[in-house]
Amino acid sequence: MAKATLYNQAGVKSGEIDLPDDLFAQPVNEALLHEAVVIHLGNQRQGTSMGKNRALVSGGGKKPFKQKGTGHARQGTTTSPLNARGGKAFAPVPHLYTRKLNQKAKRVALASALSLRAGAGKVVVFETLVPTTPKTKDFVKALSAAELGSKRTLILVDASNNNLALAARNVPDVELQRASDLNVYDVLSADTLVLTKASLEALKARKEAA
Repeated sequence: MAKATLYNQAGVKSGEIDLPDDLFAQPVNEALLHEAVVIHLGNQRQGTSMGKNRALVSGGGKKPFKQKGTGHARQGTTTSPLNARGGKAFAPVPHLYTRKLNQKAKRVALASALSLRAGAGKVVVFETLVPTTPKTKDFVKALSAAELGSKRTLILVDASNNNLALAARNVPDVELQRASDLNVYDVLSADTLVLTKASLEALKARKEAA
């Protein structure tokens, strides 16, 4: 069974906690992880890049010079990609990069990513992370006590907490995310995955509901 270090809210180690095997102790499917990341990044693209081909640039309509006798290669229009201010050959056109990964593959990929992080000892659990005041100093102190201050950290929460959001928003390399919105790319891009007991239960509920 996968295990993770357990900390209290002050960042002091209080023991270990068992992680569910169906999420954190699964075989790592590298091919599916790659596909999930490529699809995620592709879905972030706007796909609005566009260039003007020879049909869209202004000009043309008149033959630049006569067909023969000039010593130049024959041309029928000034909009040719061979000319200055002509159209672009194979110009990009707007199109969608959106792709979908089926639900079963998403579940397997997410379990693979979580298992990869857990196997490397990159998953820690806090008993709770609900500060009474939105003080960044106290939040950073807790992270430093847990030796997480210099790492790119993804913190999973079960629900929005205004004090936690305010305390964490100016801390470099720290990101808050709901457990219900977790995806493969965010897990792999973080050095350390931080959960709370509540967000761990939210992940279990998400797994059962899928």
